[in-house]
Formats: sequence, C-alpha cells, structure tokens
Amino acid sequence: MNDLVRQHTALDDSDLEWLHLLVSEWQLLSDLSFADLVLWVPTKDGTRYVSVAQMRPNTGPTSYQDDMVGHLVPRGRRPMLDAALDEGRIVREGDPEWREEVPVRVESIPVRRDGRVLGVIARNTNLLTVRTPSRLELTYLQSASDLAQMIAAGSFPFPAEQVDMDASPRAGDGLIRLDADGVVQYASPNALSAYHRLGLATDLVGLHLGQTTADLAPSRGPVDEALAKLASGWAPRETEVEGNDAIIQLRAIPLKPKGTRIGSLVLLRDVTELRRRERELITKDATIREIHHRVKNNLQTVAALLRLQARRMDSDKARGALEEAVRRVGSIAIVHETLSQNLDERVAFDDIADRVIAMVAELSPGRVTANRSGRFGILTAETATPLSMVLTELLQNALEHGFGPARRGTVEVTAARGPERLLITIEDDGRGLPEGFDPQRAGNLGLQIVRTLVVGELGGTFDMVPGDLGGARVLLDIPVEPLK
Repeated sequence: MNDLVRQHTALDDSDLEWLHLLVSEWQLLSDLSFADLVLWVPTKDGTRYVSVAQMRPNTGPTSYQDDMVGHLVPRGRRPMLDAALDEGRIVREGDPEWREEVPVRVESIPVRRDGRVLGVIARNTNLLTVRTPSRLELTYLQSASDLAQMIAAGSFPFPAEQVDMDASPRAGDGLIRLDADGVVQYASPNALSAYHRLGLATDLVGLHLGQTTADLAPSRGPVDEALAKLASGWAPRETEVEGNDAIIQLRAIPLKPKGTRIGSLVLLRDVTELRRRERELITKDATIREIHHRVKNNLQTVAALLRLQARRMDSDKARGALEEAVRRVGSIAIVHETLSQNLDERVAFDDIADRVIAMVAELSPGRVTANRSGRFGILTAETATPLSMVLTELLQNALEHGFGPARRGTVEVTAARGPERLLITIEDDGRGLPEGFDPQRAGNLGLQIVRTLVVGELGGTFDMVPGDLGGARVLLDIPVEPLK
C-alpha cells in the first residue's frame, strides 16, 4: 500500500498512516457487512482512482475472485465513487450489479480525516445466498452501518488505538451489542458461552455488562473500577477478564454514527487455553534456563576441584593433564552460561568463541596473541557445545605445540558463515607440523577429541595443513542450520 499511495496519489505520510490504521480495523467492517471491501484513492491528477487495499469477509462469499490491489479506474466509470468522494457521503444504488452471473450490491463509503475525504471504500456484497436474516445477522448489519457512518464522519478508526488483527477478537469469536447505558441488547452464542465459562448462570440480554463483568472478576482483591467502565463500552480499549478458571479477552468499540454515543460493540473470545499454553511455555523456558544455570555452576565446581587437585600434584605431567581437563570443562560451562540467559536453545557463538580464546590464551600470557575475525553467527546448543570443546582443544594444541617456552607469535581464528555451512580456520605462525604428520591418525588426546567431535557429533570435516605463515593451519567444515 505504501508504494501505491506514494507513486500514484498526493496523500502525505500522516494521511497514509490514517489509511494504515483503517486497514488494521476493516476486517471487522468486512465481517459485519458480509461484504468485500476495496479502498480506492484518487490519483495526483484527479483523473483516476487506484485501489490500494482489499479485504474479503470471513462471514460470507466473496464478490471478487481476483486481486483488485493496484488496479486503476478512470474517473467517471464508477459514478458511485465520484459521488462519495465529491459529496462526502455514503452512496448506495438501488439495483445490484451482475458480475459473472452473481448479483452484487455496491456501496461507496467516503474515508474522512480532519474534514478531508482521502478516498472511498467500495463495499460489495454477494447476494447469491441472501435469505431472511437472523437476529445475529441483523445485529451485524446494523453495527456495520454504524461503523460505516463513523468512517464517513472521520471518527473511526480511533487514532490512539492501533489494533493487532491477529491478536484481537473478531466478530465471529463473540459479539455483544450494548445500548448507550451499557445494557446488553444482543449477545451472540459464542459470547454467551464465554460468559458462562466465567461463571454467569443466566442470559446476558438485559444485564449491565460492566457490572456483570466486574461481579464475575476474581474477588481476592479490589476490582479495578476501569474494568466495569471498559466492559460498558465507554472507551475503545482491550482487556482480559479472569474468573472461574477461565480467561476472556474483551475489546470495546463505542458507536457514534452521528457524533453522539448510541451504544457499543464488545468483541470477545475465550483465550483460556491459549493463555494456559503460554504460561506453560514460560514455565518451561524458565525451567530450562534454570537447568543450564545449575549445570554451569556444577561444571565450575568440578573445574575448581580439578584445579585444586592439580596444585597438589607432584608430577608436572599429571598437573598438566588436570589443567587441560579444567579448560575442557570450562568451555562447556561457558556454553551453558550463555544458554541460561536465552529464551531458546540457540546462542550467539561469537561471544562464546571470544571467551574460549581468552581462556586458552592464559596458557601463554603476553607471549602469544589470539584473535578472531568473521562471524560464527547463531548456533543451536547441539552444535555450540561440541564446537566450543573443539575450539578449546585446537587453540590449546596450537599454543602448547606450536610455540616453545619463550617464543612469541599469533593465532588467528577465522569464521565464514554460509547459508548451510560454517567454515573455520585456525592458523598460527609457530614451528609448524612435524614431518610426515597425518592429522587423521596421529596426534595427542586433544586431536583425538577434535576428530571425534567434528566428524561424529557435528557431521563435519577436519584437516591440518602447513600454514602460509610457516606454522600450522586447521580447517573445519561444519553443517549448520540456515540463517533466519
């Protein structure tokens, strides 16, 4: 809609925002009218109309099988559009149009804002299945007529109320029509069922909806006075009412077709099951985060015990083995710490990689510098945990075997994230690989761990080759989930 309005019309950004607000509401008008809606806006030169939005009803058959958005119509071809735009009034014709052997009643509703008519809504009702309307259908049609008059007067939609069409109740979910005093004139079967779930034992018709709703609300504390006011339809608001183990979502729409409030529409739906599932998900997420937090704490305790044991060892070899184990446990703890702060089992691995690099760099403080370039991106926990261990082992191997006790140098970690692959290079400028070294067979425990994790758990490939800087280069190719 933005492109069409800016390309073809003279409307400014504030006018466009009003049209967006209207379109966010007009599913309701379409459903109450049992009709298709097409929004036509005059072009800059005033010689044509361009259709910028379209809506089909959920409550009846459509009048348009084709998409009308983007169509241009010369002024004069549809006199009802001209009359509605020029005279600023709702225009109805007596006889229906026939479209592909289907009778269609056509109406034009001017869209007014601040005294100016911005465009015209063409309301088209398929009359093929017309029959004697029920009480529900009559209530729908009367409410649609009131809303149409409010659009023509510029008093609907409500400027301060941006509606989420996916989250707000719709007409079919439940509808109540109130008079000016807030007394129920009509309640649809779905609406009545929702109030029965709240604990109402009688019919709604004739009851004051605000007071009835307040009486059904929980009594464990003072009832919010605004609840009774809102349920009476005095202001365009949304709220939720909880009682009798049920949760009902309410939306009030004051009706002022001629400038004076004559009553209200209250749309409602039973969201008990939806809220229950949301609460279960919140509880599940909190439990998972707590588990990751406890695992991280337990791993840090294990690392502390291993570190304490290493200090008591007389053998340098045994002390070194325990210190390697401390770093391995620490790399896993870093992943669980990150997972404990997230709402899902996905982590930004760049932060984890930087922390692992800093942890391993403590092996040679001031001598060997480790750096990262490129992005790992978001990884699942199933990938992040073994990858953090792989990175720890490879960095530890480079620092221990690539550089002597007094040698200085650098280790570069490079990540290249593709749509479905993650390529990682770890290159140092140390002493290089021994002659005849076979990375797929030879190596210490650390390289055995790397091969097992990369090939067995991550489903990737691992290789070590001489580097351009005279040291060693490690190449990892790992499949990952596509970026979203």
